[in-house]
Amino acid sequence: MHLTMLYRGPLASCDYDCAYCPFAKRRDSTQQLRADRAALQRFTGWVGENTSDELSVLFTPWGEGLVRSWYREAMVSLSRMPHVRRVAIQTNLSCRLTWIADCDLDTVAFWVTYHPTQVTQDRFLSKCAELTRLGARFSVGMVGVPENLTGARDLREALPDSIYLWVNAADGHSYTDEQAAEWQAVDPLFHYSRHAHVSKGQPCRTGDTVISVLGDGTVRRCHFVPQTIGNLYDDSFRAALKPRPCPLSTCDCHIGYVHLEPTGLYDVFTGGVLERIPTSPGAQQRTLLPLIEG
Repeated sequence: MHLTMLYRGPLASCDYDCAYCPFAKRRDSTQQLRADRAALQRFTGWVGENTSDELSVLFTPWGEGLVRSWYREAMVSLSRMPHVRRVAIQTNLSCRLTWIADCDLDTVAFWVTYHPTQVTQDRFLSKCAELTRLGARFSVGMVGVPENLTGARDLREALPDSIYLWVNAADGHSYTDEQAAEWQAVDPLFHYSRHAHVSKGQPCRTGDTVISVLGDGTVRRCHFVPQTIGNLYDDSFRAALKPRPCPLSTCDCHIGYVHLEPTGLYDVFTGGVLERIPTSPGAQQRTLLPLIEG
């Protein structure tokens, strides 16, 4: 079987201090970092041993993972496992990038977020250029707060057409049609993010072919549904895997609603669901409205 795993360990520290993020400039203690490292190494070991499954992994840390050596090591190791189809991570790209040359570039990928208050656009673009030079797959995105609009336009102009620039609707922020149109001009898929998707009772791949894994091995159907369905390390989660509808009223995060079947986003992002890369640059021009929205 093919199983997609969204892994989130104890790490909750970040080197950036974005105003819209609760983990800005948070520091983990030495003990917390050791626990995170041990948890990630245990998870990587489990993936390495479970060769009967085809696996894909997306790291979604609360903080910035790639400034920690053990996340870089895990990306290299997992990318070189024959039964791993994709390993990707959400990152601000503030780390050094030379290690990526050690990865299997057909397997590794990056979901990169640009934070204009934390890094100059020139420096960020130089990092993107280095990813391109290395031959790495990646998407780039921003949070759609009003003060980011000019920077988003500039970034879209500066990036190659082949690089998808996504925009996340800001938490707690509503958009007039005129404002939404401005963001839509930057990211033709912005309408999927603008509204929370009405999800209750709708078929979703989470809990069936997609699961969320915490550092201690706790398995949930997704990051946003708190009920436990088993544990990775005693294999108890397998008996719980089955198609099931979403129990929540709405889903407003891309890493959740991308798996919600009525959105049709698996067709938009075929081959690039975890790293948020559309099937082709032309796929960005699709103007399908979300099938369900609030």
